[in-house]
Amino acid sequence: MSDNSFQLVAIVLYMLAMLAIGWYSFRRTSNLTDYMLGGRSLGPAVTALSAGAADMSGWLLMGLPGAIYLSGLVEGWIAIGLTIGAYTNWRIVAPRLRVYTQVSENAITIPSFLDSRLKDSTGFVRMVTGLIILVFFTFYISSGMVSGGVFFESSFGYSYHTGLFIVAGVVVAYTLFGGFLAVSYTDFIQGLTMFVALIAVPAVGLYYTGGFSETVATIKEVDPSLLSFVATATATGVISSLAWGLGYFGQPHIIVRFMAISSVKETKQARRIGIGWMFLSLFGALATALVGIAYFKQNNLTLDDPETVFIALGQVFFHPFIAGVMLAAILAAIMSTISSQLIVTSSALVEDIYKKLFNKTASDKHYVFMGRMAVLIVSIVAFYLSWEKNATILKLVSFAWAGFGAAFGPTILLALYWRKLTSWGALSGMVIGAVVVFIWGSNEALSAMLYEIVPGFVLAFIVTIVVSLLTYKKNNAIDEEFDETVRILKEESR
Repeated sequence: MSDNSFQLVAIVLYMLAMLAIGWYSFRRTSNLTDYMLGGRSLGPAVTALSAGAADMSGWLLMGLPGAIYLSGLVEGWIAIGLTIGAYTNWRIVAPRLRVYTQVSENAITIPSFLDSRLKDSTGFVRMVTGLIILVFFTFYISSGMVSGGVFFESSFGYSYHTGLFIVAGVVVAYTLFGGFLAVSYTDFIQGLTMFVALIAVPAVGLYYTGGFSETVATIKEVDPSLLSFVATATATGVISSLAWGLGYFGQPHIIVRFMAISSVKETKQARRIGIGWMFLSLFGALATALVGIAYFKQNNLTLDDPETVFIALGQVFFHPFIAGVMLAAILAAIMSTISSQLIVTSSALVEDIYKKLFNKTASDKHYVFMGRMAVLIVSIVAFYLSWEKNATILKLVSFAWAGFGAAFGPTILLALYWRKLTSWGALSGMVIGAVVVFIWGSNEALSAMLYEIVPGFVLAFIVTIVVSLLTYKKNNAIDEEFDETVRILKEESR
């Protein structure tokens, strides 16, 4: 059996496992809350790892190690920013969002929560938020499919379109049938796979490079600054990297996990698991790159594409079947993000647009069916967009994290902690955040100087507060829900 065959067997077994989880989740899905939010029944471990897997995508196994391999630990500031942001998100958003969404008409999507929280009689907030999610995530999903096609093309020599069909087919199948439960359970397995792979590669790699001291000495031979966080850093560069953490407050596919956890008390344990997973996984990504620098230097080898350092080391250090599992970890990172974005987009399409405009009184069975149709429709559009490796799609993704973070982040935080937030304030802030990110990010000089999420987030926050103060009118229903949320949180935290 050839090396390639062993690796392919590992990939096939992984994909069959994902489909099996999809079937299991299908059997457990009976109503719309089940399909869109898993019946609010997720345990802390599944919540934590599914949020992490949905967050990181292929960046954790390819983008970050590649950046460290090229530039050294100065690129590690982004990992620090993300860890701080994720911890803060778990700390201040997760418990309150879990309670508030249930208190406020049992909202099961971010748009429906904002609609209910602000008592927006026009439905404008819900529609605009749902449309933003629908448009941005359709392109985001498309870029994930492109990554999947390229993965099979570069790893197994398949055509790009064959890889595209395989990845899209499997992800769409388990998401369409199993809904949020399937996405969360598969993300849990994918998170574990990524974690084990990122710890195993640098741990075994140290044996091949002669241990810790020898590895450090070899890296210093290449360039001592590779081991420094500050040697080649600039103030704006560090701020831009740390600012990635701001994005967490507005990512719908991540914060929806907070709404699905079984209870507020579980959020503390989930936070510990999630941040532990994140810290060790990011550490593993950094260590993989550094071990790669030492290994290729010691063996007088060159790496054509730095982003493949994780793949290259896995193939050198392990049996071909285990190397296939390493490849499955990359595929897991890609697929977990696609599936999470698919279910959030489906939720926005059905819960926030279809129900609001066309059919408010149908049965849960009908809405679940429409949810599955929404997954299929969005998948077909994303698949069509990904048929050609279109650079404009991939470029849009570079705006997406900042766009969601700046548009939704300030609104989510203020909705949870400030009772005077108004519909007009929320809408104004979302529009300003998205527009500033787009304009700033489209200008190469500005984006090179400072990551666009910084001005976008700050201006959106200010505009949201100012417009809310100008349009605020006391609403007893809003005050009652706000007070009830605070009361439940105090009881649950005892």
